[in-house]
Amino acid sequence: MQLAILSGSVYGTADLVADEAAIRCREAGLQVVRLHPPRVDELLEAQADAYLLCTSTTGMGELPDTFLPFFHELRDRFPLFTGKPFAVIALGDSAYADTFCQGGEQVRELMLELQAREVIPMLRLDASESVTPELDAGPWLDQLVAALT
Repeated sequence: MQLAILSGSVYGTADLVADEAAIRCREAGLQVVRLHPPRVDELLEAQADAYLLCTSTTGMGELPDTFLPFFHELRDRFPLFTGKPFAVIALGDSAYADTFCQGGEQVRELMLELQAREVIPMLRLDASESVTPELDAGPWLDQLVAALT
């Protein structure tokens, strides 16, 4: 199974989490294509069997600048991923309760609109609680690997 891992980050933390996810997924036997920065053409050319999208949230619940062009192009081109499995890791800060992990929510909603199938519930990593989100994602990543294999 080939897994495409995409990320968008403000300060690099979401990219770090995605990089760690790529390592763990490769070690578990998955073929991984790491797209950073993500580009729609590269994603489509990869012909991945599954997708992991990792993004932080910035401002008033927006996606980071490194992910926004990809998100808009994906939404505008609207390639269907009918039935293909996906999962989302969202990073945010619960001190901003109204917008906590909204970047991830936007990505999740778009993937559902593109008819992809969410294989496990979105992981929400809270900057107020975690100093090592790349390690905190470990148990969730184990669940993801189990769901994909």
